[in-house]
Amino acid sequence: MIRTDVDLWVFAYGSLMWRPGFEIVEQAPAAIDGYHRSLCIASHRHRGTPERPGLVLGLDEGGSCQGLVFRVEAVRAAETLAYLRERELVSHVYRELLLPARLDDGRAVEALAYVADRDHPQYVGDLPPEETLERVRRSVGAAGPNPDYVLNTARELERLGVTDPTLAWLAAALAVSTEE
Repeated sequence: MIRTDVDLWVFAYGSLMWRPGFEIVEQAPAAIDGYHRSLCIASHRHRGTPERPGLVLGLDEGGSCQGLVFRVEAVRAAETLAYLRERELVSHVYRELLLPARLDDGRAVEALAYVADRDHPQYVGDLPPEETLERVRRSVGAAGPNPDYVLNTARELERLGVTDPTLAWLAAALAVSTEE
Protein backbone atom coordinates (compact mmCIF):
# COMPACT_ATOMS: atom_id res chain seq x y z
CA MET A 1 0.00 0.00 0.00
CA ILE A 2 1.25 3.44 -0.89
CA ARG A 3 1.11 5.83 2.02
CA THR A 4 -0.04 9.38 1.42
CA ASP A 5 0.57 10.67 4.95
CA VAL A 6 4.34 10.89 4.37
CA ASP A 7 6.50 12.37 1.61
CA LEU A 8 6.19 10.39 -1.62
CA TRP A 9 9.17 9.55 -3.81
CA VAL A 10 8.47 8.92 -7.50
CA PHE A 11 10.95 7.27 -9.88
CA ALA A 12 10.99 8.79 -13.38
CA TYR A 13 12.62 7.03 -16.34
CA GLY A 14 10.70 8.36 -19.36
CA SER A 15 8.34 11.27 -19.92
CA LEU A 16 7.95 11.89 -16.19
CA MET A 17 11.57 13.12 -16.26
CA TRP A 18 10.79 15.99 -18.62
CA ARG A 19 7.07 16.45 -17.94
CA PRO A 20 6.21 15.35 -14.42
CA GLY A 21 2.98 17.35 -14.07
CA PHE A 22 3.02 17.56 -10.28
CA GLU A 23 4.66 19.72 -7.63
CA ILE A 24 8.16 18.58 -6.67
CA VAL A 25 10.13 19.75 -3.64
CA GLU A 26 13.30 17.79 -4.43
CA GLN A 27 14.71 15.87 -7.36
CA ALA A 28 17.85 13.80 -7.66
CA PRO A 29 19.49 11.35 -10.05
CA ALA A 30 18.81 7.78 -8.95
CA ALA A 31 18.90 4.15 -10.08
CA ILE A 32 16.69 1.13 -9.58
CA ASP A 33 18.04 -2.40 -9.87
CA GLY A 34 16.18 -5.37 -11.31
CA TYR A 35 14.56 -3.38 -14.13
CA HIS A 36 15.69 -1.57 -17.25
CA ARG A 37 14.17 1.15 -19.45
CA SER A 38 12.56 -0.36 -22.56
CA LEU A 39 10.24 0.75 -25.36
CA CYS A 40 8.15 -2.32 -24.62
CA ILE A 41 4.64 -0.88 -24.37
CA ALA A 42 2.30 -0.41 -27.34
CA SER A 43 0.63 2.97 -26.86
CA HIS A 44 -2.96 3.09 -28.10
CA ARG A 45 -3.76 6.49 -26.60
CA HIS A 46 -0.94 8.86 -25.62
CA ARG A 47 1.53 8.20 -28.49
CA GLY A 48 -0.51 6.13 -30.92
CA THR A 49 -3.94 4.73 -31.73
CA PRO A 50 -5.40 1.22 -31.70
CA GLU A 51 -4.98 1.15 -35.49
CA ARG A 52 -1.43 2.51 -35.39
CA PRO A 53 0.07 1.95 -31.92
CA GLY A 54 3.15 3.83 -30.94
CA LEU A 55 5.74 2.74 -28.39
CA VAL A 56 6.33 4.09 -24.91
CA LEU A 57 8.75 3.18 -22.18
CA GLY A 58 8.23 0.76 -19.37
CA LEU A 59 10.45 -0.62 -16.68
CA ASP A 60 11.04 -4.18 -17.86
CA GLU A 61 12.60 -7.05 -15.95
CA GLY A 62 16.36 -7.32 -15.64
CA GLY A 63 19.33 -5.00 -15.39
CA SER A 64 19.14 -1.57 -13.84
CA CYS A 65 17.75 1.81 -14.78
CA GLN A 66 19.10 5.30 -14.17
CA GLY A 67 16.64 8.14 -13.99
CA LEU A 68 15.37 10.70 -11.52
CA VAL A 69 13.49 10.54 -8.25
CA PHE A 70 11.12 13.29 -7.27
CA ARG A 71 10.07 13.98 -3.69
CA VAL A 72 6.52 15.18 -3.17
CA GLU A 73 5.53 16.62 0.21
CA ALA A 74 3.05 14.56 2.20
CA VAL A 75 0.47 17.33 1.90
CA ARG A 76 0.48 16.76 -1.91
CA ALA A 77 1.02 12.98 -1.90
CA ALA A 78 -2.64 11.94 -2.31
CA GLU A 79 -3.31 14.35 -5.20
CA THR A 80 -0.04 13.37 -6.88
CA LEU A 81 -0.86 9.67 -6.56
CA ALA A 82 -4.32 10.29 -8.06
CA TYR A 83 -2.75 12.25 -10.94
CA LEU A 84 -0.16 9.54 -11.62
CA ARG A 85 -2.78 6.80 -11.56
CA GLU A 86 -4.88 8.69 -14.09
CA ARG A 87 -1.85 9.28 -16.30
CA GLU A 88 -0.05 5.94 -16.01
CA LEU A 89 -2.79 3.39 -15.38
CA VAL A 90 -5.04 4.22 -18.33
CA SER A 91 -5.07 0.63 -19.58
CA HIS A 92 -3.33 -1.04 -16.61
CA VAL A 93 -0.33 -2.04 -18.72
CA TYR A 94 1.82 -0.88 -15.79
CA ARG A 95 2.01 -2.31 -12.31
CA GLU A 96 2.37 0.30 -9.59
CA LEU A 97 5.19 -0.76 -7.27
CA LEU A 98 7.33 0.68 -4.50
CA LEU A 99 10.95 -0.11 -5.34
CA PRO A 100 14.23 0.66 -3.61
CA ALA A 101 16.04 3.50 -5.35
CA ARG A 102 19.68 4.54 -4.85
CA LEU A 103 20.23 8.26 -5.14
CA ASP A 104 23.54 9.44 -6.56
CA ASP A 105 24.28 11.18 -3.24
CA GLY A 106 24.21 7.81 -1.41
CA ARG A 107 20.72 7.95 0.06
CA ALA A 108 18.30 5.07 -0.39
CA VAL A 109 14.55 5.64 -0.68
CA GLU A 110 11.49 3.60 -1.53
CA ALA A 111 10.08 5.10 -4.73
CA LEU A 112 6.83 4.66 -6.59
CA ALA A 113 7.55 3.20 -10.02
CA TYR A 114 5.48 2.03 -12.97
CA VAL A 115 6.66 -1.38 -14.17
CA ALA A 116 5.57 -3.08 -17.40
CA ASP A 117 3.07 -5.90 -16.92
CA ARG A 118 4.41 -8.65 -19.17
CA ASP A 119 1.02 -10.39 -19.18
CA HIS A 120 -0.84 -7.37 -20.56
CA PRO A 121 -1.78 -7.42 -24.29
CA GLN A 122 -0.02 -4.05 -24.83
CA TYR A 123 3.32 -5.47 -23.68
CA VAL A 124 5.39 -6.06 -26.83
CA GLY A 125 8.81 -6.77 -25.29
CA ASP A 126 12.00 -5.99 -27.16
CA LEU A 127 11.23 -5.47 -30.82
CA PRO A 128 13.92 -5.46 -33.52
CA PRO A 129 15.49 -1.97 -33.86
CA GLU A 130 14.13 -1.29 -37.36
CA GLU A 131 10.58 -2.26 -36.32
CA THR A 132 10.87 -0.04 -33.23
CA LEU A 133 12.03 2.88 -35.40
CA GLU A 134 9.21 2.39 -37.91
CA ARG A 135 6.53 2.20 -35.20
CA VAL A 136 7.83 5.31 -33.47
CA ARG A 137 8.28 7.24 -36.72
CA ARG A 138 4.68 6.72 -37.93
CA SER A 139 2.68 7.03 -34.69
CA VAL A 140 0.77 9.97 -33.22
CA GLY A 141 -1.56 9.93 -30.23
CA ALA A 142 -3.47 12.27 -27.93
CA ALA A 143 -0.21 13.49 -26.32
CA GLY A 144 1.46 14.13 -29.68
CA PRO A 145 3.86 12.47 -32.12
CA ASN A 146 5.71 9.40 -30.89
CA PRO A 147 9.05 10.74 -32.20
CA ASP A 148 8.72 13.76 -29.87
CA TYR A 149 8.38 11.41 -26.89
CA VAL A 150 11.55 9.51 -27.83
CA LEU A 151 13.53 12.65 -28.68
CA ASN A 152 12.54 14.47 -25.46
CA THR A 153 13.46 11.44 -23.37
CA ALA A 154 16.80 11.02 -25.17
CA ARG A 155 17.60 14.71 -24.66
CA GLU A 156 16.77 14.52 -20.96
CA LEU A 157 18.94 11.43 -20.51
CA GLU A 158 21.79 13.18 -22.32
CA ARG A 159 21.36 16.23 -20.07
CA LEU A 160 21.60 13.92 -17.04
CA GLY A 161 24.68 12.17 -18.44
CA VAL A 162 22.83 8.86 -18.71
CA THR A 163 23.81 6.53 -21.54
CA ASP A 164 20.97 4.61 -23.16
CA PRO A 165 22.27 3.17 -26.46
CA THR A 166 18.84 2.19 -27.78
CA LEU A 167 17.30 5.62 -27.26
CA ALA A 168 20.43 7.34 -28.56
CA TRP A 169 20.30 5.26 -31.76
CA LEU A 170 16.59 5.94 -32.19
CA ALA A 171 17.04 9.67 -31.59
CA ALA A 172 19.81 9.83 -34.18
CA ALA A 173 17.72 7.87 -36.70
CA LEU A 174 14.67 10.07 -36.06
CA ALA A 175 16.74 13.23 -36.42
CA VAL A 176 18.03 12.03 -39.79
CA SER A 177 14.51 11.20 -40.97
CA THR A 178 13.21 14.67 -40.05
CA GLU A 179 16.02 16.30 -42.04
CA GLU A 180 15.17 14.38 -45.21
